Amino acid sequence: MNLDDTIVAIATPGGRGGIGVVRLAGPRAREIASPILRLKHGLDPGRAVFGELIEPEGINSTEEVKIPAPSASSGQALAAKSAARTGHPAPETSGRIDEVVVTYFAKPHSYTTDDIIEISAHGSPIVLRHIVELCVAAGARLAEPGEFTMRAFLNGRVDLTQAEAVRDLIDSQTLYQAKVAAQQLEGALSRRLQPIKQKLVELIAVLEAGIDFAEDDVSVMPDAAILSHIAAVRAPLEQLSATFAYGKIVHEGLTLAIVGRPNVGKSSLFNRLVERERAIVTATPGTTRDLVSETVAIGGIPVKLVDTAGIRVALDEAESIGIRKSKEALTDADLVLVVVDASQGETAEDAELLRQAEGRAVVVVENKSDLKAEKIPTSGKTGETWGTRHLVCSVSTSALTGEGIGELRGEILKHIGGAQGESGFLTNVRHAGLIQDSLAALTAADTAVATRVPHEMLLLDLYNALRPLDAITGATTTDDILNLIFSTFCIGK
Repeated sequence: MNLDDTIVAIATPGGRGGIGVVRLAGPRAREIASPILRLKHGLDPGRAVFGELIEPEGINSTEEVKIPAPSASSGQALAAKSAARTGHPAPETSGRIDEVVVTYFAKPHSYTTDDIIEISAHGSPIVLRHIVELCVAAGARLAEPGEFTMRAFLNGRVDLTQAEAVRDLIDSQTLYQAKVAAQQLEGALSRRLQPIKQKLVELIAVLEAGIDFAEDDVSVMPDAAILSHIAAVRAPLEQLSATFAYGKIVHEGLTLAIVGRPNVGKSSLFNRLVERERAIVTATPGTTRDLVSETVAIGGIPVKLVDTAGIRVALDEAESIGIRKSKEALTDADLVLVVVDASQGETAEDAELLRQAEGRAVVVVENKSDLKAEKIPTSGKTGETWGTRHLVCSVSTSALTGEGIGELRGEILKHIGGAQGESGFLTNVRHAGLIQDSLAALTAADTAVATRVPHEMLLLDLYNALRPLDAITGATTTDDILNLIFSTFCIGK
């Protein structure tokens, strides 16, 4: 990848729309864009200018270029390939193709710190493609996936955690996910890591000085002080590592399986949580034969709800397959709603379902509370009604009237846990793994101090603890890791 190239790509999603944007970045951005634009005013930095997209004079042919879909993500490098010229005669005068709005961002005050020109045209795929073809014919190169953001990182505009947050912000499915990604984009995680790294660097510097200037009687830190400094680094790292359990759910969402006997109201409850008639509901037991899933936002967390077939002794082969899938969904789910009929009380089948869900996060939903002769408050119980073997909570609901649905959503959020209001928590598997690597190196350093190994060897462990922290922000990340990260971005970002 040559950072001196001028690159071009369609920055808006594929398909037709009111507006489409072509982004051009690099030292020749203005030179390449000028011949295809007829503007009302000159290009000033940070100013949008109305104008026309025109066919440049002196072009005797049209350059055919294969342009990938702008929103596709691919790990493969995209090569700019031009086909043979078609030989169409040039028009006698420059013809207008479209009306456009052009914005110029002068270096270094741009996303990549290069000169950037963004051409906003009507969102016709043909027009946008033609703009890119004209730019490539004039000397630009097709951008690879994530190349604009990679340039921003390599040019020091953002660190690696902020660059990865760009992708998370684009991929967010809920407003809360977008807010978390925006915090990361502002450098929340980097700011949290910075004082931890600083403490570790200070300890390394003291030990290095003790080795380098041993002959000058520079005092070396005693073992107790070294252990204290290591503990001061370890404690906030462990706190940060603990946030990943919640951060992973924020980033990836969780799966919630709704299981129970036939005709206890699982599909009705599913429809209430989805807030539309997604699953078929009838009075006939065993209506649901296959898994029905839908993703909704609960408290800003993407939750994949899975409605399952009623679990009982199967009456035919199709129902048997559905019940097997229900049991698989119960096993795979992050959280299980075991639905029981409040008007009938606990049955042997209910107890067996709870036994199968043992060891998993379970909420018992006492549905059909509107039919219960004597309503007893059950929210927040610890399983006394459902057997001492199961540590569960139960919520009373009526899928028919909507009673208790709000309490059920609240109970689901309790099981998700969380660090709401906390900024700079881990949402990325790569970051979590690197934090664990750093903690492992600190453990080795503790052992080294306890066994009184030479400080030269202790420093190896401390450097092993520092390198993963640098890799999170990109200070020491290898090219292979960078290519892997940015290949998951869409083209044009």
